[in-house]
Amino acid sequence: MLPCVCWLQLILILLSCVLRTRGQNCPATCLCPDPHTVDCSGRGLTRLPDEIPLDVRRLLLADNWIPRIPSDFLVLYSDLVYLDLRNNSLSHIEPGTLSTSSRLVFLDLGSNNLTEIPKGTFGESRSLIKLRLGNNPYLSMVNEDAFLGLTSLRELELERNALSTLKVGALSQLPSLRVVRLEGNPWVCNCNFANLFTWLMENSHKLPNGVEGMECSLPMDGRRVSLTQLSKDSFRECQATLTLTDLLIIIFSGISVSVVAIMTSFFLASTVHCFQRWSKGTKGDEEESEE
Repeated sequence: MLPCVCWLQLILILLSCVLRTRGQNCPATCLCPDPHTVDCSGRGLTRLPDEIPLDVRRLLLADNWIPRIPSDFLVLYSDLVYLDLRNNSLSHIEPGTLSTSSRLVFLDLGSNNLTEIPKGTFGESRSLIKLRLGNNPYLSMVNEDAFLGLTSLRELELERNALSTLKVGALSQLPSLRVVRLEGNPWVCNCNFANLFTWLMENSHKLPNGVEGMECSLPMDGRRVSLTQLSKDSFRECQATLTLTDLLIIIFSGISVSVVAIMTSFFLASTVHCFQRWSKGTKGDEEESEE
């Protein structure tokens, strides 16, 4: 009986040591339900917690007041696959911050104060599958190359932001894209929207609610209409719209023609003037010969 008691005490001691070690690796204000998950959601944090385990795989930081992410934050967390920063106070993400997260699969930056997504924000996070950027009320600009290199991205959420236009290249360079959410933005049905409209009609199966769930404002009176009420003919006038390059070519051509015309006129005038002087000189010589 005594040996059994000793073995039981030994097991309890080892178990307490393991639990104590795990508790020491967990940030003070957070929970760690398993060795690779750190849950700091809704803790009123104004900055990232200290002493996050280096082998963390799931980091939950939603519903706090975190205003920024240090550019070198993810350098040490090479095993991180799930990062939830939803509903914080992030106003921008420094380029390169996420480029070191080579294993990141899920990233939620929704419900923040982001204003733009510039080129290089996500580096080339080739493992990223789901990216949430919705419900950022000040997000009005997404660079055409913002998602360049995200070759595994399947789900992209950009709903309920402040986007009035979006370059098609931002979406067409995502070869694995299966779902995209764009509803709830203040889209404007002008010529800048024409190419995106064509892409949406051709890829309506990627929209959870189809094009029926999207609206845009008419440039004439600001009236909101469903995309189902529009067609390619609605943007017919845009086909005749000159681009900046076209305008520059026309201006340069006009200047070149004007210069050539001036030079030609000057040459002809000089030729006529010389001919007239030569004619007068010839007549004078003939008159002197007759005398």
